[in-house]
Amino acid sequence: MEDLLHKIAITKIPLVGAVTAKNLISYCGGVEAVFKASKKALIKIPGIGAQIANSILKQTVLKEAEKEYNFIDQNGIQPIFYLDKNFPRRLKPYNDCPVMLYYKGNADLNSNRIIGIVGTRKPTTQGVAACEELVEGLKPYNPLIISGLAYGVDVAAHRKCVDLGMPTVGVLGHGLGRIYPPSHRNVANEMIENGGLLSEYTSQVGPDREHFPMRNRIVAGLCDALIVVETAARGGSMITAQQANNYNKDVFAIPGRLKDKNSVGCNKLIKEHRANLYESPADIAYILHWEYAENGEPIQKKLFVDLSEREKVIIDLLQEEDEAGIDKLSFKSKIPNSEMASLLLELEFKGVLKTLPGKRYVLV
Repeated sequence: MEDLLHKIAITKIPLVGAVTAKNLISYCGGVEAVFKASKKALIKIPGIGAQIANSILKQTVLKEAEKEYNFIDQNGIQPIFYLDKNFPRRLKPYNDCPVMLYYKGNADLNSNRIIGIVGTRKPTTQGVAACEELVEGLKPYNPLIISGLAYGVDVAAHRKCVDLGMPTVGVLGHGLGRIYPPSHRNVANEMIENGGLLSEYTSQVGPDREHFPMRNRIVAGLCDALIVVETAARGGSMITAQQANNYNKDVFAIPGRLKDKNSVGCNKLIKEHRANLYESPADIAYILHWEYAENGEPIQKKLFVDLSEREKVIIDLLQEEDEAGIDKLSFKSKIPNSEMASLLLELEFKGVLKTLPGKRYVLV
């Protein structure tokens, strides 16, 4: 209990964000050591002045942490510290990742495949339909879908996941002591059954304006790819897309009609090469190198319908072997070496395979 209290308390220190908190822990040698350090020692730490040092020495945040501990215990919430083994591995590399996460649900935050979906709070009918078709198209790939439980595209994605029995997690811009907006309480409760709710804020923190851009960085960091359904030129979705770009995540945007206000942002992302053009879930599977398509056959076969019979034979062999040299492929396929070299070169041009050192070949 003591260790958890200190982990919660460090996030409650005024003027101390994620980066500063980690700095404190690193210099002091542990989270509990922060609260045992002298004022002299604290002030020597870069970024820690007298005001922050005094806040730490007062220890009042430990009392606040005790209240939070009780809330966590009574409501079945899982606290996850950034040094814990189960902290989301996709978030860990980023210096601004949260120090603490509060999670209620059963979806794996380290799922093999995680897709973020964002968009405007006032989508068109076509936008909602596109969002629902997107989610349904992703189902065969078994991803975890994350969004922000906001009005519009966010909640449309969550609701479709609930309808289809797909795991979905809402990243909140407030504590787990409430649901905002209140009208999403029912879908939030359903999400907990096959997904969850996630926040970096303690239970009584409200949905303040500045919390939502902070929430967006978690969505961007937690996903393998972010899909923007509809958005204006500015807003939370564009912030999330920019953050995903900064994190080197793959970003996709659904294109729309010229001058349509809800398509301006998506078209801009594509035009500026900050997002891939999204046409179907196969686009995501290809970019992310997901192996199987919805019918169970390799994604390369689905995408490249113009493959010859001999090219398909090579692909089948590489699926069995993982990687192989030209001699082995020729022997097993009974295709002469000279023809095999030409076929392998053609498949490499098509982006189906790549050459490894030693003239060995592997599927992309």
